[in-house]
Amino acid sequence: MFTLENGLKVILVTNDKLPRVAFSLVLDRDPLMEGDKAGLTGFVGQMMTSGTDSRTKDQIDEEIDFIGASLSASSTSIFGSSLKKHQGKLLELMTDVLYNPSFPEEELEKLRKQTLTGLATTKDDPDAISSRLASAMVYGKEHPYGEVETEETINNISVEDVKSYYETFFKPNIAYLTIVGDMELNEAKKITEQYFADWQAGDVPRFTYDKPARTGETVVGLVDRSSSVQTVINITQPVELKVGDEDYISSRLLNQILGGGSSARLFMNLREDKGFTYGAYSSIIPDRLIGEFNASASVRTEVTDSAVVEILHEINKIVGEGVTAEELEKAKANLSGSFGRSLESPSTIASFALNIERYGLPKDYYKNYLQELNSYTVSDINQTAKELIDPSKLYITAVGNGSEIQEKLAQFGEVMLYDNMGFPAKELTADADMTAEKVISNYLEAIGGKDKAQTIETAKFTMNADVMGTSLSMGMIYDSKGRYAQNTSIGGNVMQSTVILKDSGKISAQGQTIELSGEQLEEAKVNSYLIPEAWIGELEYSVSLDGLKDVDGTPAYKVIIESPSGAKLINYYDQSTGLKIKNENPTSGDTFYSDYQEKNGVLIPMTWTIKSPMIPVPLEAKVVDVKINETLTESDFQ
Repeated sequence: MFTLENGLKVILVTNDKLPRVAFSLVLDRDPLMEGDKAGLTGFVGQMMTSGTDSRTKDQIDEEIDFIGASLSASSTSIFGSSLKKHQGKLLELMTDVLYNPSFPEEELEKLRKQTLTGLATTKDDPDAISSRLASAMVYGKEHPYGEVETEETINNISVEDVKSYYETFFKPNIAYLTIVGDMELNEAKKITEQYFADWQAGDVPRFTYDKPARTGETVVGLVDRSSSVQTVINITQPVELKVGDEDYISSRLLNQILGGGSSARLFMNLREDKGFTYGAYSSIIPDRLIGEFNASASVRTEVTDSAVVEILHEINKIVGEGVTAEELEKAKANLSGSFGRSLESPSTIASFALNIERYGLPKDYYKNYLQELNSYTVSDINQTAKELIDPSKLYITAVGNGSEIQEKLAQFGEVMLYDNMGFPAKELTADADMTAEKVISNYLEAIGGKDKAQTIETAKFTMNADVMGTSLSMGMIYDSKGRYAQNTSIGGNVMQSTVILKDSGKISAQGQTIELSGEQLEEAKVNSYLIPEAWIGELEYSVSLDGLKDVDGTPAYKVIIESPSGAKLINYYDQSTGLKIKNENPTSGDTFYSDYQEKNGVLIPMTWTIKSPMIPVPLEAKVVDVKINETLTESDFQ
């Protein structure tokens, strides 16, 4: 390693097996609280590679592609790689991005839109919700590891904010440049002087944060996601552990035994023995601020409490009774093998060299790693378990169907409710005399009355949507006699269609047709009415109220409408307006309704936001044409 006059530390890892070079520039800044601009750091790297004073984004991309190179950036790094013969051009482009980013406004708006779309997706993703919940409980929202991006914070970010971050933190005196590839020391000194010596050093702010304390006793955090048929469980607590600490290597052995793979205790118990899940794992993650212990699994709703019991049992057992010699030997063999394989990658060698500098490790730390790993005894691992994990002070987090699991979770500790962004759930107060029948009556009154709704005997809808830049059109036909047709087209070509007649149905996609029968058909039939609430009596449907729920910040009554066959329709109605705002379908996904407009005396939602497991991002469909009570023919349902 050597250091330039401006403070840039350069690490060279020579590898002449291939005529390639890679340059990795890393900023060593403190974690940053972004506050009301949370999400800012996610924009910085992409904004830096979106254009410079002399090149547009397209020009940068073209020049990189022309030499077969790669170039990327983040809020704390810039990475580039190419063939050795093109390293001059690569460094020219890399330093142009480093020194002269132009931060085009239009690119920020593009990134903002993409980020908001991604955020909408994660708001309904159980694993993402679980991650936010665990972070909120362990770190709190006033810690950089606990804060979350929201629509509001993303919309607060300006180009000036991105520029300010860049001007504040992109300084050579907090940076490391790692060079991996076909290069000797003299050349490395020459090219780094040539390309990086003019980079100006500067003061960089430092930040300190209170270390999150462990909870006084085990507590439970729950996000009620009523459409879930599984519960995402995460049992966690903060751990004081850094890379290079006395317990670091032994913590890896401990975790390998507890939940490091398919032969570990958690997996063997919850999957192989109990059949609760496809997999159960744990991790002990080191960090310079504060580390974290996790044990997690996604399990069937009905075994949620049993799974928590088993995870806690394994945690208590490994802390209280320790590990066996046989388990330790297997863990050593596994970790030794993976360490050896990792050495085949030059980037691993580079990351080791960087760790030595950043964490102040002995120069021979990784050279002696395997010897150190194999020196640990059963007693050492048992002591590490007792020092790192306290089974009496755990956070248990669960994302799942609250009405099915909340009472069962209470046996483990006080259950605290959170929303899907990791904030404490709002206190919801249902009207004392509210019933399912009243919710339906209020809804019908809100849209214009039951009599008016029943005057809509047929309806044809045309909707347009955009999915990741692709225009999509949907046509839907409703008939109060129980007939329904729907098709989805891209570029005028029908990609998927559904037809429901009174006692039959079919779905066609990609040249194949599936005839619906049994439960599938009954579920399709109950979902085939435009305003099923208006025909509940005639259809002999029953209704039941499942409480007041938080639907993205709106208190809404959850009503289950059930057909005589047992098929269910799950809807949510705004407590304040009475309007239907969400339909929940565990199979096909959820639909959110907004922008109600009057059509033929009845309020009809003109925006349908569809969140389906079959599409990668939420689909916002706008109704562009509505035809009410047109005569339908057989051709409409073919």
